Amino acid sequence: MIKEVIVVEGRDDTVAVKRAVDADTIETGGSAINANTIKRIKLAQERRGVIILTDPDHAGERIRKIISQRVPGCKHAFIPEADATRKGDIGVENASPEAIRTALSRVHTEYDESEGLIDWEDLIEAGLIVHPNAAARRMAMGNILGIGYCNGKQFHKRLRIFKISREEFAKALTQIEKEGL
Repeated sequence: MIKEVIVVEGRDDTVAVKRAVDADTIETGGSAINANTIKRIKLAQERRGVIILTDPDHAGERIRKIISQRVPGCKHAFIPEADATRKGDIGVENASPEAIRTALSRVHTEYDESEGLIDWEDLIEAGLIVHPNAAARRMAMGNILGIGYCNGKQFHKRLRIFKISREEFAKALTQIEKEGL
């Protein structure tokens, strides 16, 4: 059983997570997270720890951000968009048990204080921003690093808050370049 409580968006996500692993979940009920849900997440964080596993879309990122701001120290798991999409629908409920297990095996902890290990110039040089193929390169690198896809500014922030080292960054960059991105 996974020690931490996994925060998901809805009932179908809970079903998908329970097919993949033995874990307890808290459902946010979508992006309208109420005060009682935040209280339950805070209590779970204090007692067992929390892993946020939301959909890899705008609404999922919004939920993740709201929880992170109100409940410090959460862990984050990311399912790549390609692994969470079925018939044009994006969501944790569409991910295979293996994709969910992989995401949970690559959990990252958010740190309040962190020095930027990777700077903005590194992102430019790596073609992750200000590059014709920047979005695809960020998506590939985010999947390799297990931090998900986002815009350039948010990607830079995630590299810092999850303390991605220069070595991890360089290894992922080499991998995406080998893939021709």
